[in-house]
Amino acid sequence: MKIASALIIICVICELASAQVNVRLVTDEAEAVLAILAKRKANQPITEADWQRVFQSEGYTRLKQRETSMKRSFEEADFKTFVLSDQSAERAAALEETFEKWKRADITRAARLALDYLPRGAQIKAKIYPVIKPRENSFVFDTTNDPAIFLYVDPEKTREQFENTLAHELHHIGYAGSCPSKQAEDEISKLPPNVRTTLTWVGAFGEGIAMLAAAGGPDIHPHAVSNPEDRARWDKDLGNFNDDLKKVEKFLLDVLEKKLTDEQIQQTGYSFFGTQGPWYTVGWKMSVLIEKTFGRAKLIECTCDQRKLFSTYNQAAEKHNRTSRELLAVWSSTLINGIQ
Repeated sequence: MKIASALIIICVICELASAQVNVRLVTDEAEAVLAILAKRKANQPITEADWQRVFQSEGYTRLKQRETSMKRSFEEADFKTFVLSDQSAERAAALEETFEKWKRADITRAARLALDYLPRGAQIKAKIYPVIKPRENSFVFDTTNDPAIFLYVDPEKTREQFENTLAHELHHIGYAGSCPSKQAEDEISKLPPNVRTTLTWVGAFGEGIAMLAAAGGPDIHPHAVSNPEDRARWDKDLGNFNDDLKKVEKFLLDVLEKKLTDEQIQQTGYSFFGTQGPWYTVGWKMSVLIEKTFGRAKLIECTCDQRKLFSTYNQAAEKHNRTSRELLAVWSSTLINGIQ
């Protein structure tokens, strides 16, 4: 009976995992590009069929949809030039080696890390596209209809770093599908436009929460698997926490008080992303302090109703400041009251 009960429990857990996580690796674009690079190296003719394998791949098709949706040029002729460039030829071996390592990544574990920082019952559905392309960026796309994560195949990034980035992006996907809560969404929809805009930018602190989720917890360095340079940059930037918090606060207050044009809002808000700027570092440190002080459930509650983030952090910071020589900055009551 005990064995049977254990099997039932295991099956229930498996079904739950299957229901919550539907993540698939789509590799057709990268495989098609690597096939052309292999032909070039072997001095074999590259046929129209080879190019159509690239251009008809799901990865390329959706990548083009994303780029054109952002008003960027994405022409087949330009892509051919990129693939046939000397730079691509020189990197072919490294690209293939990296791609093979990434295909062996533990995608399910990355999804579970993301789910651990999302509300109960959250689901993650996404297609993951490792892509070889001219722009060296990674991003999420179409989170509402057919969530996709595009990850630039970077020979400088290990399998462990790939899994970390994947967990980070999967948290964004899961958040988009489960937050804010229905009650919070209804309440926020009734707020004035300037308040809603401010709260939209508060949501950028989700980058810090995603860093925490991808690491696996508050006691694990968010760059534990990164190269020494990235880890040192993060530590240096984190040292500016108090100043950066106040810089972001000024921006949010300016938005709230209608002191900025739409263009100024975009310019200033995006400047805080940087390589991993204050939206990451300040967001991460706030999240860590909230989780360590009040528990993960409270952090997730704040994640899904950003109106609670600042006041909850302030409570944690005030408790921290009573016993620590490292005094943490807090958010102004004007901002906290203004976004309610």
